[in-house]
Amino acid sequence: MTKSKAKTSVKAKKTPAKETPILIRWRFHLVLFFLFLAFATLVARIGYIQVIEPDNLIRQGDLRSIRAKTLHSARGIISDRNGEPLAVSVPVEAVWADPATIFKENSLEDRDRWYALADVLGLERDALVERIENNSKRRFIYLQRQVSPAMANYIRELKLKGVGLKSESRRYYPAGEVSAHIIGVTGIDGHGLEGVERSYDKWLTGEAGKRIIRKDRYGRVVENISLEEREEGKPLELTIDQRLQAIAFRAIKQAVADFRATSGSAVLLDVKTGAVLAMVNAPSYNPNNRSDLQSFKMRNRVITDAFEPGSTVKPFVVLAALENGVVDEDTVIDTGNGIMQIGGSRVRDTSKVGKADLTTILKKSSNIGVAKMALDMPLEALLGMYSSVGFGEVSGLNLVGETTGIFPNRRRWSKFEIATLAFGYGLTITPLQLAHAYATLGNYGKYQPVHIIENNQQDLSRQVIDHNIAKQVLEMLETVTQPGGTATKAAVPGYRVAAKTGTSRKAIAGGYGDEYFAYTAGVAPASNPRVALVVVVNEPQGDNYYGGSVAGPVFSEIMKGALQIMNIAPDENKFKSE
Repeated sequence: MTKSKAKTSVKAKKTPAKETPILIRWRFHLVLFFLFLAFATLVARIGYIQVIEPDNLIRQGDLRSIRAKTLHSARGIISDRNGEPLAVSVPVEAVWADPATIFKENSLEDRDRWYALADVLGLERDALVERIENNSKRRFIYLQRQVSPAMANYIRELKLKGVGLKSESRRYYPAGEVSAHIIGVTGIDGHGLEGVERSYDKWLTGEAGKRIIRKDRYGRVVENISLEEREEGKPLELTIDQRLQAIAFRAIKQAVADFRATSGSAVLLDVKTGAVLAMVNAPSYNPNNRSDLQSFKMRNRVITDAFEPGSTVKPFVVLAALENGVVDEDTVIDTGNGIMQIGGSRVRDTSKVGKADLTTILKKSSNIGVAKMALDMPLEALLGMYSSVGFGEVSGLNLVGETTGIFPNRRRWSKFEIATLAFGYGLTITPLQLAHAYATLGNYGKYQPVHIIENNQQDLSRQVIDHNIAKQVLEMLETVTQPGGTATKAAVPGYRVAAKTGTSRKAIAGGYGDEYFAYTAGVAPASNPRVALVVVVNEPQGDNYYGGSVAGPVFSEIMKGALQIMNIAPDENKFKSE
């Protein structure tokens, strides 16, 4: 009984047979539907991206792989009339950093290399590191521009991750401060800031090229897509002669030092063509040293500073008087005892000349003599003469900062104003305008536009003064440099020189101060003038401030060097034989 129950209970505990799974069709079809829907969506998206609107994907890919490399063009060389280089471009490199990469690669941990970089760049060590840390999210910053090739090679050897070099060029000026005012200077990005560099910037710069390439993830070039050739900057040849520049600059610099003057200027022109042969100022600056770029040193005073020309305009008063028939070569003017009363004012002569002919009036620089001539002729005749030789006009040199001066234009004139206009007060001109006027006189009245760049344009010369009258006045002016004249220190041994000195007070608010301009202007050789020169010394100190004693010797030194360098034959013996 007990055994049979036990068997029965064992049989009851046996597991039932395994059931066959049942396929639920609607669930299967639902899964297939969603799988097909997902597949169809992917296919549609791919089709949309690849066929209907592929541009965005292409653009995203190009942003990651295509690079444009600028091919910088070399700036054109500036040279003098003999081909001597005055401004050239030399290859240098810029040092840049990618702070984001520096932090990603933990490049700052190697402080010794970063300190070495700071030392070679002349930067404070901690300041360099701090600058990187303060710009940690930026991808590009300049560390220093225009470093030399030797420094660039040293930086490459440091192998700092996130620091790179970029090719660029730097302007170098072989003539330094001698030609700084006329050549000018370029900025850090290679564009002209002053002088010829600025005026002809587009001509000198050229057009940069562009190379478009595709790179892989490792920075290797895998495709050259396009290339735009660069157009190199064009060279520029000036009319100046660097040898004459050096002579003029040395003389002016020495005069400014000797007389403790504020500044000095000189400009030398070719009488026959109007070409500028030299243009210098002191103080000057070194365009190769950017720490020396101070505004008062960089001003080209030959074209920017205007002054009252004083006695240097007297030859043009005589020209106007002769052309209008007020006087002739035999006229004698009574200057009295050296004092002429005009209304409530007086005109004085520094030395009494009594009754004098035109030659003596110029030789002794009689204010009363020229004042009487000016009062005897129509005012329009005198102003017309001043205007015809270039006073009150821009020169056409196309240099930045040029001024026209002050050319008087008023309805009413007192007799005293007309008288002072005859000996250089009441108008202001630049040294260049005065040199141009003397060049026109030396060319026997033929006006040639001044220029600093040779060109093949039409002839713009014109006769503004009668040829014979200009020749007469030149002969009178020649006596000024001979014994008894006011410009004996401007004479050049072996040559006949026609020159005139001048001294004028500096105008201040309400009248005139105690400072002076001293200047000498003239042409040589007088038998056949080839060059015109103007020398200006601003505010010479001491008791000796007259144009004849301050500017005269400088004029002589520069003119002597110019005549010799230009291989112009002496003509003094011919003068003596006549």
